[in-house]
Amino acid sequence: MMSDFNPHKPSFRDWSSVQQWFILHWQFLALGISLPLLLFGILALKVGESSSGLPWDLSILFAIHSIEQPQLESLAIILTFTCTSLGIVFLATPVVLILGYQKQWRSLLYLILTLSGSGILSQSAKVFFHRIRPHLWQSSYPFPSTFSFPSGHALLSMAFVIVLILITWRTKWRGFVIGLGGLFVLGIAWTRLYLGVHFPSDILAGWFLAITWSILSSLLLNIHQFNRIVDTQSSTVLES
Repeated sequence: MMSDFNPHKPSFRDWSSVQQWFILHWQFLALGISLPLLLFGILALKVGESSSGLPWDLSILFAIHSIEQPQLESLAIILTFTCTSLGIVFLATPVVLILGYQKQWRSLLYLILTLSGSGILSQSAKVFFHRIRPHLWQSSYPFPSTFSFPSGHALLSMAFVIVLILITWRTKWRGFVIGLGGLFVLGIAWTRLYLGVHFPSDILAGWFLAITWSILSSLLLNIHQFNRIVDTQSSTVLES
């Protein structure tokens, strides 16, 4: 398999090249970066006005807690561990090995940059917004000592899945990754709410921030343009 260490890069030497780049990527810039960042900002303002929980925050939390069962709590504790820093490293290791074996260095760098950056974003935002976690009922799950907004679990899970979707977008694995990844993201969100350690607005904020950062880092590394180059070159090899 061809290495992706040295793909062609877009040129920004003149204004026409810049215009072409923005035209080519306007959907990612508008829907993948600007829109989720705007929604995150609106949510952050609302949370700043009511850090103890928005009205729909509390109603959703109590609705989820109404089906409390010991078996569900055990399942939530096990599942939520998969999106800790150690859990993500465990999940990402097979992907790292596969990308390294296939010499997909750019995709590997994208994975590492996005996941490490997500962790930094999560911790920085928590300290900045300083939102106290909900503590509405007792649980056997250890109460986290960090702040609540945004959810680091939601951010990491969404970022991880987006990376997998983008690097498998032009492969036969795309549908499988989207389906399983969507269930993983929703499952992690459910665990945080069921265990009562996050407000729903924390989850949404984590998702919005993850989408923004994952798409931004993909553009910084030119992932989309490289995929087109690889497809073109692969087609030429097959036809020759």
